[in-house]
Amino acid sequence: MTLTLTALLYLGLILGSGNPVLSGAFSKPTIKVVPSNVVTIGQQVTIFCEGSLHAKEYCLHKEGSPDCLILRTLRETEKKAKFSISRIRWNHAGQYWCSYKTPTNMLRQSDIMELVVTGVILGEVMLSVLPSYVVTSGGNVTLQCASQVTYDRFILMKEDEKFSTLVPSWQTYPAIWRALFTVGPVTSNQRWRFTCYGYYLSNSQSWSRPSNHLELLVPVSQPQDYTAENLIRMGMSVLILVLLGILLFEAQHSQRQTQHMAGRESSASFMVAESCE
Repeated sequence: MTLTLTALLYLGLILGSGNPVLSGAFSKPTIKVVPSNVVTIGQQVTIFCEGSLHAKEYCLHKEGSPDCLILRTLRETEKKAKFSISRIRWNHAGQYWCSYKTPTNMLRQSDIMELVVTGVILGEVMLSVLPSYVVTSGGNVTLQCASQVTYDRFILMKEDEKFSTLVPSWQTYPAIWRALFTVGPVTSNQRWRFTCYGYYLSNSQSWSRPSNHLELLVPVSQPQDYTAENLIRMGMSVLILVLLGILLFEAQHSQRQTQHMAGRESSASFMVAESCE
């Protein structure tokens, strides 16, 4: 009985290592967009989907669209599916994911990827810094994103990375919607370049045109060399000691001369007194 069970287990391991279904080779696919998931109207993007080496047919999905937006069948030499959009339009904004089916008709889906399209909403957005563009390393700074358009949200981007989102507040004078972002602590070992956008909650993947680019200047703190300063201080100390020594020597010498003269005058007086007697 034990021998039979061992043989069956060994056979199962052999079959499992050669069967992608049994060996768990059909992994969850990954989805990625190049150059970025935040793109401007008119730009070209490519969406890549990669999963199992045994998967040969991938499907690209978009929220609100039919079950399969685009179907791609891979060649034998290909390892990932490529979905290209030659010219981004406003209706390309949204949530995407990709999938493939295993030989047993099991559906494997990727995580959801948001494709944001900027320039959809017309309206100027301005980005400024309070109080200065020059920031001390390790300190904080306040950035202001403002517009006369009544956006539901302002979003601050650091390079191509989503930094933070805030609800704007109304400022009566001047009449603008604005949001204040606290950034920091800033350091000189990385770049601090920001852009601001506005959008509405009804379509959170469609953003305004980008604001002006703003880059913080963080001076590099140079280590101070105290060698020359210490040498000067030591030299001054030695000079002061030498002067004090000279003054002390002159004072002692003057005192000895005074005492010697006083002694001579006392002796002369004594001799005069004796001669008078």
